[in-house]
Parts: sequence; C-alpha cells; structure tokens
Amino acid sequence: MRLATWNINSVRLRIESLARLATEQSPDVICLQETKVVDSLFPEDAIRNMGYAHIAFHGMKGYNGVAILSRVPFERVETLEWCGKQDCRHISVVLPGDVELHNFYIPAGGDAPDPVENEKFAHKLTFLDEMTTWFAANRSSNKKMVLVGDLNIAPLETDVWSHKQLLKVVSHTPIEVEKLAAIQRESEWVDAVRHFIPESEQLFSWWSYRSKDWRKNNRGRRLDHIWVTPPLTAALSGASVFQDARSWERPSDHAPVIIDINT
Repeated sequence: MRLATWNINSVRLRIESLARLATEQSPDVICLQETKVVDSLFPEDAIRNMGYAHIAFHGMKGYNGVAILSRVPFERVETLEWCGKQDCRHISVVLPGDVELHNFYIPAGGDAPDPVENEKFAHKLTFLDEMTTWFAANRSSNKKMVLVGDLNIAPLETDVWSHKQLLKVVSHTPIEVEKLAAIQRESEWVDAVRHFIPESEQLFSWWSYRSKDWRKNNRGRRLDHIWVTPPLTAALSGASVFQDARSWERPSDHAPVIIDINT
C-alpha cells in the first residue's frame, strides 16, 4: 500500500494537480489537509474518476478541512473536534487489516511564539496537549495505527534550513518540538520518513511562496509527517518527499509525503 499526505491548499483549486499526483505516484490512499471547501461542494465525482472510490471528508468554507481518498474500502469514519472548536482539523478511518489512520491539520500558530500575546500560538499548544491526552486515554501503542498530516512543526535541526535562525520562529520553537515529542512518546510513534532518511540529512516538505526560486534558495521546513505505531514498523518499505509537485503550475507551498507499507 502506498500512502500519501499532502496539504493541498484548496482541493478545488488544485484538482488537476491532485489528478497528476494520482497518475505519477499512484498512491492507494491520499490524505489531504487545507481542502478549504464545505462538504456539499467537495469534488467527489472528479476524485472518483481518478480511481478513488472511497472518500471521507470534513470541511468548512475557505479554511482548514481534511479528507481521505482511498482505492481500498475503509470503515468507521470518525471526526474529532479539538480545543472546543469546530474547525475541521481531524478525520480518521479504519483501513483493511484493522489499521487505524488519523489525518491531522494542526494549527499553524500565527507569528509570535508567545501564548499570552498570541491566541493562535496558545491554540496550537493546547491542541498538541489534547492530542497527547487523547491518545493516552483512548489508544494503545500495540494497536496498528498511522498518523499523518500537516503537523506544522519541524522537530529536528535538519528539518529546517537554519536551526539557529529559526529557534524563535513558530514551527521550530523548543516548546512546540517538545510537545510534539510528547505525542510521539505516548504512543511510541515511529517517524516513518526518518526511518529511511537519516536524521543527519536535511529534508523539507514546505517552501514559502515568498521565495522566487524555492529550489535555489531551499529555505524549507519539514512540516508534513507520517508516523506509525510499532506493530507497523517492520512493514514499512520506503518513504519520500515528492518535491517535484512544488514546481507544478499554481502549486501548493507543501509537497506530498509518501510512504510504502507491505500489507
């Protein structure tokens, strides 16, 4: 099974790019974030024509939104609301083999890394804490699970273009990194991408629109992640960031992240 996660930054605006991803990389399951569309307008027919007969989505007008597109049947579609907000940042399904797949869009957190001055940053930190608490109370690391999404945190020094310059920039601050690590520890999540690509190697999945030549400047961050619980670690067979998508016409600022799992 090939699984991809992608912050598409509007599924309707980039429906042709989604079709291109399906053709060029042939994922069996695609998890999307920032779909930016209410459920009644989600482009189900176009996606079914790409070969994804099984679709789950949870969206709102203009912001956020998550979706799971699959060539294989799934069951038990669930959504959870976090921090008392109905802002469409999570959806989960159960794939064949009793594999539970969680798709998250964690809040970006605004500009100032101060929860007192910046409500968006406070929201992000609370969201991370709630994730840790929820998985501790409701799931075991012995269960086969996959967690994907735009987690809006680049945890490693090699997940950003300059560790020193970004230490006080939201997405790489020590408090965010520690709270993300707490989630990982709680369910013994394994970073599926770093399972194959050494931590010593710089790796990014996001490049700002402000960069005129993103490849040349390469001031990126690895904000998009795929984790698995220990029962699935041995089944991992490959991982990559599909950077070419960042150069497509009217691209998302994120590139798809892809893993292969032997099922």
